[in-house]
Amino acid sequence: MIDLYTWTTPNGRKVSILLEELGVPYTPHTIDIGKNEQFAPDFLAISPNNKIPAIFDHETGRSVMESGAILMYLATKYNRFLGTGDNYWPMMEWLMWQMGGLGPMLGQVHHFVKYNKGVSDYSADRFSTEASRLYSVLNKRLEGRDYVANEYTIADMAIWPWVSRFEWQEIDLNQYPNVLRWYTSIAQRPAVQRGYHVPSFVSEIPMP
Repeated sequence: MIDLYTWTTPNGRKVSILLEELGVPYTPHTIDIGKNEQFAPDFLAISPNNKIPAIFDHETGRSVMESGAILMYLATKYNRFLGTGDNYWPMMEWLMWQMGGLGPMLGQVHHFVKYNKGVSDYSADRFSTEASRLYSVLNKRLEGRDYVANEYTIADMAIWPWVSRFEWQEIDLNQYPNVLRWYTSIAQRPAVQRGYHVPSFVSEIPMP
């Protein structure tokens, strides 16, 4: 019913985790960004911004790009994981927090700290400082809560894959005990374990 075009990145894993949580049929298609397969004309037809993930829903004939939009599309279609009642808007707040803050900033940490260490100390320090601040924000939010929107939603599914690269970010999760508790709890979910390894196995889920 759904074709998922993806790669083994946090943004890709958001969608495969949601699809596994929904339990709906889907077919993963590997888009190897290391080989520039995201620039292939067939992929650009459904994802004009040449970014993974993207989906094509055969039931509706609709293609959707951008991970946050895909999460909203699927959660709305199946009416699950949006946050019930008053939890809808907290879900939306924290989904937007991930899309506009956590993801982009941690992506810069990956670039300057993991892959290009020493190229720009200013950039590495700037983005690492912001990463620590964002982890503190998340830790504060999770104080006394199991999930960011009080129940398990697509906001958690969006945030969790980025936190799963804490080693790349040189983040010690033990310094953020609420994040650590939340991270390890979600990592134990069978659907998360399956979705993490889509479209292929790279390594086991990192554990502190």
